[in-house]
Amino acid sequence: MSAADFSKLAGLFPDETVTHSYVQDIKLPAAPGQQSPGVFALITLDNGLDHSKPTTLGPNTLVELGTVLEGLKERAARGEIVGVGVTGKPYFLVAGADLSAVKSLDNRDHGLWMAQLGHDVYATLANLGVPSFAFINGVALGGGLEITLQSTYRTVSTGAGALALPEAFIGLVPGWGGVYILPRLIGPENAVKVMIENPLSNNRTLNGPQAFQLGIADALFEPADFLEQSLAWAATVITGEVVPARANSVDPADPAVAGRWSAAVAAGRSFVESKTSNASPAPAKVLDILEANRTMSQAESAALECETLAGLMQTDEFRATVYAFLDLVQKRSKRPAGAPDRRLARPVTKIGVVGAGLMASQLALLFARQLKVPVVMTDIDQARVDKGVGYVHAEVDKLLGKKRISQDAANRTRALVTGSVSKEAFADADFVIEAVFEELNVKKQVFAEVEAIVSPDCILATNTSSLSVTAMAQDLAHPERLVGFHFFNPVAVMPLLEIVRAPKTDDAVLATAFELAKGLKKTAVLVKDAPAFVVNRILLRLMGEVTAAFDEGTPAEVADTSLRPMGLPMTPFTLGAMVGLPVAQHVQESLHAAFGDRFAVSTNLQKLIENGVKSLWVPAADGSQEIPESTLSLMSFGTSPSTGDNVLRRVQDALAEEIGLMLDEGVVAGPEDIDLCMILGAGWPMFLGGITPYLDRVGASERVNGRRFLAPGVASGLTGQSSESVSPDAATPESVRG
Repeated sequence: MSAADFSKLAGLFPDETVTHSYVQDIKLPAAPGQQSPGVFALITLDNGLDHSKPTTLGPNTLVELGTVLEGLKERAARGEIVGVGVTGKPYFLVAGADLSAVKSLDNRDHGLWMAQLGHDVYATLANLGVPSFAFINGVALGGGLEITLQSTYRTVSTGAGALALPEAFIGLVPGWGGVYILPRLIGPENAVKVMIENPLSNNRTLNGPQAFQLGIADALFEPADFLEQSLAWAATVITGEVVPARANSVDPADPAVAGRWSAAVAAGRSFVESKTSNASPAPAKVLDILEANRTMSQAESAALECETLAGLMQTDEFRATVYAFLDLVQKRSKRPAGAPDRRLARPVTKIGVVGAGLMASQLALLFARQLKVPVVMTDIDQARVDKGVGYVHAEVDKLLGKKRISQDAANRTRALVTGSVSKEAFADADFVIEAVFEELNVKKQVFAEVEAIVSPDCILATNTSSLSVTAMAQDLAHPERLVGFHFFNPVAVMPLLEIVRAPKTDDAVLATAFELAKGLKKTAVLVKDAPAFVVNRILLRLMGEVTAAFDEGTPAEVADTSLRPMGLPMTPFTLGAMVGLPVAQHVQESLHAAFGDRFAVSTNLQKLIENGVKSLWVPAADGSQEIPESTLSLMSFGTSPSTGDNVLRRVQDALAEEIGLMLDEGVVAGPEDIDLCMILGAGWPMFLGGITPYLDRVGASERVNGRRFLAPGVASGLTGQSSESVSPDAATPESVRG
């Protein structure tokens, strides 16, 4: 079957942004005293858009590439060319399949055609009759990386970033040969890392040197003359002067490799269980194919990949992931609802941080690294100030040691962060943020002192996680200058920033806050000043319902594992221990004061706090978890236990109620913003598509509110265009912080 036979599929996408295949004949360089090996056909993949727009693989793109490759195969048979290379426009090889095309394939047969089309084209690349080369100059994701794997040889630039097979994260499988070729090329253990561990760890990607070290690429060159070096290297390979060594490659028929293969698959399954509780089908399907294809031919594996892909394209999890990843993280995050005109933003040339504790120090480091402006921290004594500045310097040294920043950048960052015991240091600051104890009167006193020193145009910001921004502004001479700027912990990792507008906060202040968030590489969501804002309010409602069920007599194991069908990154009791029981209780008390019994305060939890117990669970001798008798003796329980299903439904309904109330209150512009906040601020699983479509699917929205949060089809990914592009580090759950 030729690529042209897929013209019917391509015809379904008349508006596709085609990535064209431009061919250039190049006479390969000759070694000293030697003749040129011959003519080399170089394909450059380019969609004609600017360098910020990734190249992608839609049906029309693949048909064109297949047609070009068939023509080159004919030329190779006539002896006109000695090799074929594939590279991309600046910064991109290919960013993967066009998700706008893939997500709209609601007919299973069309999905199967798409899978088969990719295999048909890539098989031509793999069987040209002359060696094929992939020159990885930039982003190569999913089908983009599989192009390189189907080539005979590969080079990669040291400047290339975002190399990955992220399909398990997106809800699919590497369906164009990657799941077959990769374990044979770099070993089954490394293949599991690339196809399972990295995607399920915040969609982590490889850079060029890492790909070379694993053996994905055969040669590594610097960006400045990457193409020239790659062509020269290809010439030496074609002449036989260089034979690439592949130290990590394996033969699946080797009995020793068979054992490693099985162990790698088993380790992958354990990892999937720990990350998703097997609530998403795609990661398990990747491992199923990997396990089966050890004894398959490549053609047999291709058939299995196609059938699996066609099935996964029709699942709720895939459509939900596309909604979360494409419509929310890739699109809505770049156009924050309610954000004022950015032209109102004021310049920020110096930042003040009130406090020098851990959170304040993290903020100072972030501001200095990303904004490259002077940052001054203050605290009540020199020892605290010195400790805060010392923390920043130590973190910079760690980054330098890991070669994540240069010596020059390290020196500049350290020089930007200073400390003082006097708030007079803020006199010329444009933006001052407090990160002090989570107590309203303390914060009001801080702002009163700061306002007496700073200029009239200086913006004041609070990093509170639950207190009223309106109350903090009440006694200020200029309440319009105060804005909530709520970061999540750890600051360097968590991508979400809740920007809180109080009733008197003016547009210029808000616009500046959004521009700062952009400069900090954070995703900002505008929220109304309401107790605990979005993420912490939802998480505390969730944790409170599970804790209440436990207090009523539900066994701890049942209560804590009841939410496994959600595939959350950690259980409620583990999350509570991670953020600190006193912190969680403090925020719960604030919410109880604001909203009453919907946020019940646990007397059992208070007893644990009073007795210095930091976690309900402790490791048992057999590696499991247990509750010590000394902990159990502190608590008392009711006589109304629930089943796991009862607790799950109870939590679903509670979340539907709370989110419905939040939307009625206008806490955010719409349910999409709540979904975005939970994905980026709490690690809500991407495959659930956000919290509101999940509650819609399980019926909780209609049970509690009488209506769905989203219109049918919204979370099925029926609009828009993008690719398997880089995730914005959607991270592990925070989240409740004091």
